[in-house]
Amino acid sequence: MSIAIGEVISVKGVNIVIELYEESNKETFFYDGEKFKGVSIREHILIKRGFKNIVTLVQGEYLDERVLSEDGKVYIRKVELKPIGFYHQDVFQEGIKHLPMIRDIAYLMSEAQVKKIYGEPDDKFVVGEILKEELPASLPWARLFNTHIGVFGNTGSGKSNTLTNLYTTLFRNKLVQLNGKSHFVVIDFNGEYTGGQLVPDKTLKTVYDLDTRTNEGKKFPLSEAVFWDAEVFGILFKATENTQKPFLKRIVSGRERFKDVSNTLGTYAKKTLTRALISTSPKKEFAELIREVAGLIGADELKALAHKMSWHGVKNHFIINATGHLMGGENDLAYVNNFKQHVEQIQVRQLSQFAELKLRINLQLLSDLVSGYVQFEHIQPLLKRVEASLKSLERVFDIGDNPEDNLLTVVSLRKANQEIKKVIPLLLAKYYYGMHKEAVINVSPPKKTFHLIIDEAHNILSIQSNRESESWKDYRLELFEEIIKEGRKFGFYLTLSSQRPADISATIMSQIHNFFIHRLVNDRDLLLLENSISTLDSLSRSMIPNLARGCAIITGTSFDLPMVVQFKELPKEHQPDSDDVDLKELWGE
Repeated sequence: MSIAIGEVISVKGVNIVIELYEESNKETFFYDGEKFKGVSIREHILIKRGFKNIVTLVQGEYLDERVLSEDGKVYIRKVELKPIGFYHQDVFQEGIKHLPMIRDIAYLMSEAQVKKIYGEPDDKFVVGEILKEELPASLPWARLFNTHIGVFGNTGSGKSNTLTNLYTTLFRNKLVQLNGKSHFVVIDFNGEYTGGQLVPDKTLKTVYDLDTRTNEGKKFPLSEAVFWDAEVFGILFKATENTQKPFLKRIVSGRERFKDVSNTLGTYAKKTLTRALISTSPKKEFAELIREVAGLIGADELKALAHKMSWHGVKNHFIINATGHLMGGENDLAYVNNFKQHVEQIQVRQLSQFAELKLRINLQLLSDLVSGYVQFEHIQPLLKRVEASLKSLERVFDIGDNPEDNLLTVVSLRKANQEIKKVIPLLLAKYYYGMHKEAVINVSPPKKTFHLIIDEAHNILSIQSNRESESWKDYRLELFEEIIKEGRKFGFYLTLSSQRPADISATIMSQIHNFFIHRLVNDRDLLLLENSISTLDSLSRSMIPNLARGCAIITGTSFDLPMVVQFKELPKEHQPDSDDVDLKELWGE
């Protein structure tokens, strides 16, 4: 039994109005030993339609004036309801299947009945409290972590605590079961997760604190296969489509073709230098490239000799020491006496992957100039960009090995420059997605899962950035759009956290399955949520700009109904390093 509080007086589509009895205007009721909450916004009301029990949610209320006589008036309280589901054999079913009729009676719902709407909480996965109902908010972890998740909210709204809470709760309860079956990677732009956050066992956590200012940071190991990729080089160095990208492809394909040949790089250097020096149609850029190659391979005598080469603009050949001519051809005495012996003595020592790339770029350019494939002025800007980028890349990448296969990997970009902050997430996503896809492509469903967690995701998924070329932006967005559209079938899931959801690609936003929405006040952000989330009702949407710190609206495919949850604050040692500055402590009382 329950407490009757009114009856239906209007049904227009799914908008229901009930007229409350006069004695129903109380905050709390007790009946037959049970506690009932009175009628207010977001409370649950039960309407009986024959043997069917329809569950509704209070959307609004108002007073209706009624004249009783010439000198008397009475005000009737009326409440607007929206149906959210029904009970079938004492089990709550979400969705609109039945609607009430005029004069059907409305009843209050007990706490026990409301609990059935949100399911019995799993005590191990409780992350907070449902705000209005004051019930424990438990994660349906089996339906949540095999989806793409979005955590959004303005600065200071509590989104970092929510993100940490979700995965701390998961690791605390499923650590043994997860190890060896799932891999979690956090791309951490602000260094908030490099301490004791997320995983209680530090041996299961690997942190790469990348630093472009010095060589002291822990470098991220990247396999050769990922690094030596023409497409990646084209993106890294902002290569033009018609000349510079084909040039980079020749470098990669040439290396791949002769990689199993012994001393292949030394042989390539000797042949290329010889072709340039005996060319019957030398170009003035040869001297600069020969000096660069000689410096990279440590051929000091050849480098010193190349410094003596000067270009004769009228006769179009080189002059050595202002007297001898380097005309080109095997019979040229200047070539025979001054160069050939040094070229033959070249020994290419073991080079780093970055030094090898620089050497191959200069050798390829020299070879292409001899063959007449390219114009130097078309490739020279690429050389400058490569020179500028490699210094930072060398400080954050260790090419050759694969990263540790630990349960949790945190890549901190707090000390990285802006260029690296753009590049690292792209390379990591490309590497991990390709590796995981290759491992599970013949297994359905996959036996392993991969979870890529990107904090401050607007930094790399923005469609508004004007600081990068269109080709770079297109490649970056296409990669992540492919992951979010196709990754689920391979067990590859994204979790995105951001202050500005409106900056993120609309395609990516539309593919997110579950949302944790904290306070947002920008109109563009609110409009995007309205257009992207079909499960977000108008009442919940209206609350978003005024949510308290740590309070979030949870909605999506893993939840039957939107919930407003106050997330509990984690212990200090497990909180993300995102606290505000305490000015009382800094400046004094």
